Amino acid sequence: MTAFEPSTISEDEADTGSAIWQRIKADLRAAHGEDIYTSWFERIEFEGIAGTVVVLSTPTPFIRHWTQNNYGPEILQRYRILDPSMTEVRFKVRGALRPKTTTQPGAAAPNRAGPVAQATPAPHRQIDAPAAAPAKLAGGLEGSPLETRYTFASLVEGPSNALAVAAAKKVATANPGDRIPYNPLFISAAVGLGKTHLLQAIANEVRIANPQRRVLYLTAEYFMYRFVHAIRSKNTLSFKDILRDIDVLIIDDLQFLNGTKVHEEFGHTLTTLVDSQRQVVIAADRAPNDLDGLEPRVRSRLGGGLLVELDVPDYGMRRAILEHRIAAQREIFDQLVFPEDVVDFVARSVTTNGRDLDGAVNRLVAHNQLTSTPIDLKMAETALRDLLKARETRRPKIEDIQRVTSQHFGVSRQDLISARRTRVIVRPRQIAMYLSKTLTPRSLPEIGRRFGNRDHTTVLHAVRKVEEMIDRDPQVAEDIETLKRLLDQ
Repeated sequence: MTAFEPSTISEDEADTGSAIWQRIKADLRAAHGEDIYTSWFERIEFEGIAGTVVVLSTPTPFIRHWTQNNYGPEILQRYRILDPSMTEVRFKVRGALRPKTTTQPGAAAPNRAGPVAQATPAPHRQIDAPAAAPAKLAGGLEGSPLETRYTFASLVEGPSNALAVAAAKKVATANPGDRIPYNPLFISAAVGLGKTHLLQAIANEVRIANPQRRVLYLTAEYFMYRFVHAIRSKNTLSFKDILRDIDVLIIDDLQFLNGTKVHEEFGHTLTTLVDSQRQVVIAADRAPNDLDGLEPRVRSRLGGGLLVELDVPDYGMRRAILEHRIAAQREIFDQLVFPEDVVDFVARSVTTNGRDLDGAVNRLVAHNQLTSTPIDLKMAETALRDLLKARETRRPKIEDIQRVTSQHFGVSRQDLISARRTRVIVRPRQIAMYLSKTLTPRSLPEIGRRFGNRDHTTVLHAVRKVEEMIDRDPQVAEDIETLKRLLDQ
């Protein structure tokens, strides 16, 4: 999940949902650009508040479906930063709520390049409350919203996530009092590889399989927000007691956890839960040893559990993901035609992650539904050109470089970041540092930190050393070219 910095609102505007929505629309415009804003956000309107649910309306079912699936979580997070009491954003088609307005022929088009008009704040319109409100723990602590569609049944399994899925299912179906073999369970993966889906699948499965188990899913940002709120309200003891009295604590995007006090409280909570045989599941975009700010004892505690990594899906898994997403679209658009050659083209061309595959399907369906253009290879090449370009210019991460280098030279990744200085370790380490400097935008200090907290001068020395070896040692030059090809696959 991404941290946002929405526009500030005045005290006079803060108590009106419509004013907050206008500010969020302005932030969405700035974040996504004019084309996306006018296509999806411009015609969304604030309808009212149903308890802790924000209700927004769209002019058509297609815009409702597209916005909810692609931008719903982002809109909710932006809304919660401005109004933390909100727990859900719900979209409705405006035709069912009010007369539809149309632009009269000859009317002047809106000035889309200008600032967003600030609507006159209107009081909340109360709407029927949702059928089911998010569950709360004793003491009123409410977790981050769960997507009901994120289940094990909707998760596509393959070689890249098999171990993580197996461990997650074991955790989710355990009974109270069972010995917990994977605690904490730490899931590491880059953006878009399914961390959040897997974590929310655990939470949803626990609530079905063992309703008596108390499960709490929190993003790291929401954990910080609740802890800071408890400090300000002088209610930290109650906050701690609630956290430490649950059976399954799930924290997503741990890399966004900031602040010394927050890190300390997380460490205390982790220790207490694990020692009392309560399950902890954590996800982040990198391994515990690579996370900033964690205390050594917390790293050690996380390392004592099971660490699993989600990898980039292979062709077969990408194809399965696409077929799953296309089937979901056909439930909405029953006349949808998605040719096999296009499925194959997308599966072979969009190789980054599952989220990009989702985006590819959504984009092709949008072109088809909005323009009545049939989905074919020509449309796919045009509609997905930015995703195809991203593939061509994709930069590897330091973790990728370390993994590929260690495999190529037959050493472990732990050796690369260790203090060992034998020749069999030093040369691969220097080559990995060189590739990190030349293939990634990371600074020398950042690269040094990723290689065992080394000084930036050590990295600079390694880069210069490898440059010299390339000129005089053909084998080194060949090794580096091989590594670059492996990283580009």
